[in-house]
Amino acid sequence: LSVDVRPVFVFLMFFWKCSDTFSISIIQVIADKILWEAVKKSPVIREGASEEDPIVRNVDEGGEGEFTVCWDPLDGSSIVDNNWAVGTMIGVWPKKTGLIGATGRDQVTSVVALYGPRTTVLVALDDGTYEFTYGCSTEGDVSSQSTGSIKDETWVCSRQAIKIQPTSKIFSPANLRAAQDLNGYRNLVDHYMINRYTLRYTGGLVPDVYQQFTKRQGVFCNPTSEKSPAKLRLAFEAAPFGLLVEKSGGKTSDGITGGSILDVQINAVDQRTPLCLGSADEVDRFNETLGLTNSGKSETTPEAGSLAANLQSKFTKFSAMISGFGK
Repeated sequence: LSVDVRPVFVFLMFFWKCSDTFSISIIQVIADKILWEAVKKSPVIREGASEEDPIVRNVDEGGEGEFTVCWDPLDGSSIVDNNWAVGTMIGVWPKKTGLIGATGRDQVTSVVALYGPRTTVLVALDDGTYEFTYGCSTEGDVSSQSTGSIKDETWVCSRQAIKIQPTSKIFSPANLRAAQDLNGYRNLVDHYMINRYTLRYTGGLVPDVYQQFTKRQGVFCNPTSEKSPAKLRLAFEAAPFGLLVEKSGGKTSDGITGGSILDVQINAVDQRTPLCLGSADEVDRFNETLGLTNSGKSETTPEAGSLAANLQSKFTKFSAMISGFGK
């Protein structure tokens, strides 16, 4: 995606002089096509579902598929014309649960890619969340992307067993229109401002939540109201990011009961949800300020073991599922 989509977008905007809306639609179709081709080629994938076409489709021609893969091919369509960072979100469920009727906690892994100055992915592994960076040669040098040669490029682990600290001074307040309807949300935003939190918000879910893994802190809030309903999709967006956050020691809220977003049952492919996730103390503050009742603790993450010894084997387990991901 990072290699194929960028030049197409540039060509459409500057050579064909296409409108932003048309160009964005085309690159979303291209990104989705790349992912469909990848899952169809993989012998371990049984079913696929895309935000662009929210239907679970069987892709298991060989009958040996083990996983259902659900993705948002290009999150951030409203900001891509600004040349801001955008991303891809992927959730992976086992054959025994599939997608419908499962929860986010049933995921065997999730992957979130960020296309910025670096192309990186967050991957949920057994002992936590890891970041991998694309574009280094097999010798460990900076890649030759500028020359167009990618044959020697590979993924390298750039962050291991990431931990999100419980306190934060960074906030990302989505759906601020709801603050006109929800006194609790208005009070929460006032708390952030009075206590001089740092606002970091782009309007793209991937960069706005991804920063929690690089800064090791942060909170993303997206409550909803009748006039400002839910837009985030449970299977494509909330569940994949929720797994990564809780694997990193953070916490999530479903924005309704205050319970973990990972415990919400997926009853429809396109199911929408409120969401809050990030530093545990800040998610607790969100629940309390908005009057949500459930303040239960998220699952804790086991301490990382011998990282150098087992990292490659863990990542290899999922390499088939993201084969072609950065190409």
